[in-house]
Amino acid sequence: MTRGPVGVAVVGCGNISDAYLSNLTAFPDLRVVFCADLDVERAKAQAAEYGVPGAGTVAQAIADPEVELIVNLTIPAAHAPIASEAIAAGKHVWIEKPLALNTETGRGLLDAADAAGVLVGCAPDTVLGAGLQTTRRLIEAGAIGTPLTALALLQDPGPDRWHPDPAFLFQRGAGPLYDMGPYYLTALATIFGPADSVAALGRRSHDRRVIGAGPKAGSSFDVEVPTHVAALINYAGGQAATLLMSFDSPLRRGGFVEITGTEATFATPDPNRFDGDVRVQTADADDWAVIPATGAAQGRGLGVLDMARAIRNGGRPRASGELALHVLDVMEAITASADTGSFVPVRTTFTAPDVLAADWDPLARTV
Repeated sequence: MTRGPVGVAVVGCGNISDAYLSNLTAFPDLRVVFCADLDVERAKAQAAEYGVPGAGTVAQAIADPEVELIVNLTIPAAHAPIASEAIAAGKHVWIEKPLALNTETGRGLLDAADAAGVLVGCAPDTVLGAGLQTTRRLIEAGAIGTPLTALALLQDPGPDRWHPDPAFLFQRGAGPLYDMGPYYLTALATIFGPADSVAALGRRSHDRRVIGAGPKAGSSFDVEVPTHVAALINYAGGQAATLLMSFDSPLRRGGFVEITGTEATFATPDPNRFDGDVRVQTADADDWAVIPATGAAQGRGLGVLDMARAIRNGGRPRASGELALHVLDVMEAITASADTGSFVPVRTTFTAPDVLAADWDPLARTV
């Protein structure tokens, strides 16, 4: 079996690449060898900023013999095409969420990866952070009794107010459901297991939005997707969840998942964060008690690292393509339900990932 750090190429050097590159270049089990982007100069700038030796086009990244793992940080519409090219070249692939624009395409990616003998992992990897891993360890230890229901909530005016180029966040494959929903739905999936069916409503407050910051401030763009989504989710294990994702609210509220069991309720940290304490409340208590989180909290890239260790040591990545496909299927079912006004089945499933040990160390050299 090959040993030593796994060679990585980062494809897509936009805003999110800073969060990834700052961590990927610090983890001893990884070696970032290439940065790629449609804008080659931007790729070269990121490579210089983070001490990455190679930079250039996507094709060059995929062809580089030192690259074993492609970290695909492109826009949602490019996730599947680039992943397909990488898989065909025998590369493992980590994909920013969502896995693909639809479950049919996502299933095709996983089938191709299985045939090629490579792994697919997918964001969000916030579920590997200290906050949500502490939540899972406590729930599995019986701290709230039998988990029964959940409330997942995010209300916000929308990223058009601050993002310098937000149009893609309001196109197919984005919106509050596809952009932010994966953090909440992945957290719920790792706690409750596979979903069985959903019912939902969707609304859109404006057909066009105006960019509020950056060089394009004042210009407008079309909104293609619902910007307020409410859903009821029925899980195969008998649990139920209520999900609210909105870019239409002047009131900013949420950033949590509440899990209610027979004995107590947990409030997780923000599912879009890797750290944060867990709060618990029983029927007899007047307020929340705080439980400090333990575990890794470095940030984006923990899933890439976990995947790289699986490449070297065997096994499957915890933030797996299988889990991401199921979350994508849930979001598609929510969209279909909002369109039809009926319950829609969720047809995929997955094997729940193992909980990380509290002493799992991203900064240790293990391969």
